[in-house]
Amino acid sequence: MSKAQAVRRIGILGGTFDPVHIGHLRSALEVAEFMGLDELRLLPNARPPHRDTPQVAAKDRLAMVQSAVQGVPCLSVDSRELARDKPSYTIDTLESIRAELAANDQLFLVLGWDAFCGLPGWHRWEELLQHCHILVLQRPDADVEPPDELRNLLAARSESDPAAMSGPAGNISFVWQTPLAVSATQIRQLLASGKSVRFLVPDAVLAYIEAHELYRAPN
Repeated sequence: MSKAQAVRRIGILGGTFDPVHIGHLRSALEVAEFMGLDELRLLPNARPPHRDTPQVAAKDRLAMVQSAVQGVPCLSVDSRELARDKPSYTIDTLESIRAELAANDQLFLVLGWDAFCGLPGWHRWEELLQHCHILVLQRPDADVEPPDELRNLLAARSESDPAAMSGPAGNISFVWQTPLAVSATQIRQLLASGKSVRFLVPDAVLAYIEAHELYRAPN
């Protein structure tokens, strides 16, 4: 197989990244290494339909994610959702990314367990697997039961070994992770109360937050 025909393996991990922190980045890096991905793209959401409006502007969240992954070979940033002026639907993003890939390239949508359990509420969720494989980050303490619609999907599409998912799209598998106990909410609260978030975010992100006076309590 020539280099031009080699199948690429691309992962995407979406989030508000408000702000991006070591928990996001460590998860991304572990998945990229475990799955042998050519690239894992962090995809900042603009106005996620299911979440509260992010606290800081899209340009700031994008700049923080870009600074966080600088110099990390397998991590990159995909800003296409921020360029849209309507709510970001994952199906639109997958169609857009898929159109840029070769037909047999593998695309993996990385989701946390909670997000995965909420899939039946997503726009055109039944079509997601036409464009990608879904990789669920399963935590040891996840005690939420998936809804019935997902159980049927899991029964039909589940692959026990994530590394064995073949073809460009269509399967679901689980990667066990013990996530770092860090949350963006906790970081915002610390910053609002004037406390340090050093070692919870990369130094470059901390420098950006301080330079732009983000997440400060209103005077």
